[in-house]
Parts: sequence; C-alpha cells; structure tokens
Amino acid sequence: MLAERDETVAVAESLTGGLVAAELTSIPGASRSVRGSVTAYATEVKQRVLGVDGPLLAAHGAVNAQVAEEMAAGVRRVLDADWGIATTGVAGPDPQDGQPVGTVFVAVAGPRGGKSARLRLNGGRSEIRRESVRRVLELLLGELRGTARSQGSEQNGGI
Repeated sequence: MLAERDETVAVAESLTGGLVAAELTSIPGASRSVRGSVTAYATEVKQRVLGVDGPLLAAHGAVNAQVAEEMAAGVRRVLDADWGIATTGVAGPDPQDGQPVGTVFVAVAGPRGGKSARLRLNGGRSEIRRESVRRVLELLLGELRGTARSQGSEQNGGI
C-alpha cells in the first residue's frame, strides 16, 4: 500500500527490538518504502536520537502513550519519512515503570497527525512482542486506509 501511494515509513522500536522492521523488510520490494529503523531500547536513546521529551521520560518512564507518539514523530522526522511508527512497552519478565507485563503502547505519526493505542496483551515475552508487531502494523494500515481508531483507544488482546 505504501509503494502504491509512493510513501515511506520509518520505525522506532523499543520492546520489539527490531521485529517490526524485520517484518516490513521481509516483503519483496520493501526498499521502495522502508526508510529505516531505530531500535531505541535504552531510555536515553529515545530522548537523544528520537527527541522524546526528557521531563516526560523522567516523570512517567518510557512505557507511556505520549512517549510512543513522540517516538513515532521523532523517527518520521529523523529518517525523513511520510509515516513513523513506534512500539514501547513491557514484554517481561518483570514490570517496568510501574506498568505490568503486557502493557504496550503503539503509535503512528503521519501527514494528518498521529494515533496511538494502549494494549494489554497476554502471553509470554515472545508472544507479547509478536502481537505488538501485528498491532502497530494494523494501526499503520488503519491510518493508510483512513479508518484507524481514535487516539488513546484501549484494546484488550490475548494470544
């Protein structure tokens, strides 16, 4: 769909550690649309490379809807893409930033603004990561189709 529209995407990942970029680049011809990715696993990388607000990170941690939104907007800007998508959350085995395992935020930033979703996912670490990949790509697809859910919608999902 991106190639048909002559548009590009860039990826900012935390808990998924490169899985979103790997999924996108597994498609033949992906180089036409995929600009690149930043695996911002460390909080300081989110701030320094992607431009996520430092006081926001200090006050709320990295597992936060606004952090996901700023990651998506930041990677879009840094890699000069039409669309930016991002994942941040807790895959386990331990809670992080006061959030339980399975709490994930995905976001997309594009020409018309952005959207994010809070996910509460079940399963082990690998299942949570795989489902996060699926959900952020669904969010992007919804935006491309113009049918994405409203910002901040909460979705419950299990594996």
